[in-house]
Amino acid sequence: MSRIDFQNVCKRYSPELPLTINNAKLTIEQGEFCVFVGPSGCGKSTLLRMVAGLEDITSGDLLIEGQRVNDLPPAKRGVAMVFQSYALYPHMTVGENMAFGLRVLGSDKAEIDRKVKAAADILQLTPLLDRLPKALSGGQRQRVAIGRAIVKEPKLFLFDEPLSNLDAALRVQTRLEIAKLHKDMNSASMIYVTHDQVEAMTLANKIVLLHTGALIQERGSVAQVGSPMDLYHRPVSLFVAEFIGSPKMNLLHGHLVDAQEGYATVKVGEQLIKAAVDARHLKAGERVQLGIRPEHIPLTSTSAGSNVAGHLQHIERLGDSSLLYVQMGEGQAVTTVKVEGSATTSAGTSLNLCMLPDQLHLFDSHGMACQRTVELPN
Repeated sequence: MSRIDFQNVCKRYSPELPLTINNAKLTIEQGEFCVFVGPSGCGKSTLLRMVAGLEDITSGDLLIEGQRVNDLPPAKRGVAMVFQSYALYPHMTVGENMAFGLRVLGSDKAEIDRKVKAAADILQLTPLLDRLPKALSGGQRQRVAIGRAIVKEPKLFLFDEPLSNLDAALRVQTRLEIAKLHKDMNSASMIYVTHDQVEAMTLANKIVLLHTGALIQERGSVAQVGSPMDLYHRPVSLFVAEFIGSPKMNLLHGHLVDAQEGYATVKVGEQLIKAAVDARHLKAGERVQLGIRPEHIPLTSTSAGSNVAGHLQHIERLGDSSLLYVQMGEGQAVTTVKVEGSATTSAGTSLNLCMLPDQLHLFDSHGMACQRTVELPN
């Protein structure tokens, strides 16, 4: 078990270059499955490699179980890392690959055999212990790489995009195996890096979403930390709202008309739309954006929401669902609506979209979210 604290951690590869990691502040509690997620170039793997001791820290402190480890060698940190590439020795069997690290450390043979057998049982590798890597599928090789980490009985597991080399079906299968591994390992802490938000949402009990580009320098590396449903229902910024969710959140440009204790009124084109948010800190007339997720837009009129007319431009049928692309007015981006796959709507149809106040988000001119005033699931 391990608690990890990032205290204002920064990373700069060269004085001439901008910060790769800027002022990272977060805590990963014992037993948590924490996922670092974000666009390419946001520093996910860099942050993970600093925990492993493979990257130096420019400034700030990294603590593992309360001990400052900035200058501690990787071998003494009590962590095990699973890389994107399997990195298996081709001339060694599965069992020998899993045992190799322990043999280098001079562990007792009986102890090595016990740990390899226990890890193989967890990962369902027992029938494969005598096979060479070339006789394994991609998913089996990745499980061997994970097993090699398990036998070390580390305080902390680190996964650096371990599923990116697998096809779609194997990714789902191996994702389930990693989730089961976390459960089987009782309270072992895990940090997992991915650019795939589906992996982040399904595996994590804590997500760390990282900024990219200029936002790293302006706001620091960490965009938001929370449970998957926190980031989905309560994004703190436009960056978070657009990254989490697929298809991504729709945005409507408008101006704030007024703000009261329980809701705000926004003018979008000629339409007044109410959102259940607290925007009293904003000024009337300020440019804002309303956000709503495609799955939260019903096609039926109701007095509980604002009914907005639109014109269906295109429909994508995905089987279990369909995506409608609707033009709602001049100057607005095309709005995506997710409906049941059996919907009979066709392109060219005029539609009525219902904007329910408790499903709307509001972002100010700086892209920061106003607090929602409705009770939401955790």
